Formats: sequence, structure tokens, C-alpha cells
Amino acid sequence: MSNTFTDAVDDILGVIPGSPLDELRRRRPITRDNTQASYLALFHSGQLDDAGATERYAVALFVALVHENHAAAAFYASGLVQAGADAALTAAVREAAHSAATEGPYGKYREPGLQGENTAGLQWIAGQELRDTLSPRLAAALEHAHLLVFRPREASPAALQALLSAGWTTTGIVTLSQLVAFLSYQLRIITGLELLNVPSSAEEAERVEVQNERIYS
Repeated sequence: MSNTFTDAVDDILGVIPGSPLDELRRRRPITRDNTQASYLALFHSGQLDDAGATERYAVALFVALVHENHAAAAFYASGLVQAGADAALTAAVREAAHSAATEGPYGKYREPGLQGENTAGLQWIAGQELRDTLSPRLAAALEHAHLLVFRPREASPAALQALLSAGWTTTGIVTLSQLVAFLSYQLRIITGLELLNVPSSAEEAERVEVQNERIYS
């Protein structure tokens, strides 16, 4: 793990060294280090020119907000500002997340025999005023992130073509997809650790710890 950056999950959770939560995280050092390494590769790499830092942090803020994880949203909002975004862009990403709020997963299956499990839900598209503030390219990225978070069963060549038409390269699309996948994983870990940090009873603490073990495995 890099000595330059503090652990992102610890930062988001406000983990105090030596605390029970810190000790819990250190039970799985390989998972902890690999999670941080993934964060560094996606947010602090100099080889991601096809997906700029502002775009990556904007997507991260959006994904954290639609997951309703405000601690992670604050962390990525800070990163977005440090990446050079102005207040208007940050506000636009927050507005986008607000208008995109929903529950899932849902969507339509293409595979034969699964249509009975189709579930209707929001197909979020950024409005024109919001698109103008975000830029067509970033708006397309947020729309794709919403698709992957809430309607993964509807991922398709047409969805990828929408990104290409908005100016994304194939390499940039791969980075964007990896980013959303990582964020969903990281946010699940954070949610589990938040629950472990405030157990309502010994039985509840044990139940949540078992749940968290499954997330880590």
C-alpha cells in the first residue's frame, strides 16, 4: 500500500488507530490492502487520461449519493474539488443524483425464460439544462453509472454506443465501468463497517459481523 495516501475506507469512516473498528479492519490485511490498491489505481493513477480526474470524482460522488452514503459522498466531493471542479459542477452532480434517486436493482432481461422477473423502474436521463452544466460527456457517464447500479441486466452494446457517441474512448469506458464496480464494492464494505461500529446488542453485532465476513470473502 502506498505510504503517501491514507486508507480511503478509514478516512470515510473516520477510523481511529487502535479502535475496535481499526482492529476489525486489520483482521483482513490482504483484503484491506487490495481495496486501497484498487482505490489508488482508479483515483491516483497518472495513466487514466481517457477518464479525467474530475470525471472520475464526479462519477464517484454521484454513485455515493445514489447509494445514500453521505460519508462517502463527502469524501468524493472533497476529491472533486481538489481535482479542479468548480461549485457549479459539484452542485450539478448533486442535482443529478437527487433526480436519479430510486431503488433497485430492476430492469428487463434479454435472456429467454427470464422475462417473468422483469421489474419496472426509473430509466434516468439527465435533463438538457443539467446536461449543459455537466457536459454531454459527463452526463453520459452518470447515465451509464445509473444503469450499472440500478439496471445492470440492461447493459448492452447500445448503452456502450451512447458513451462512444458522447466522446468516450473504449479505454475510458473500461475505466468508467471498473470505477462503478469498485465503488459498489467499497460502499458495501463501508455500510457493513458502519453497522458494526454501532451495534444495538451483542446478538446484532454478531449477526452483522457474519454479514460483513461474507462481503469481504
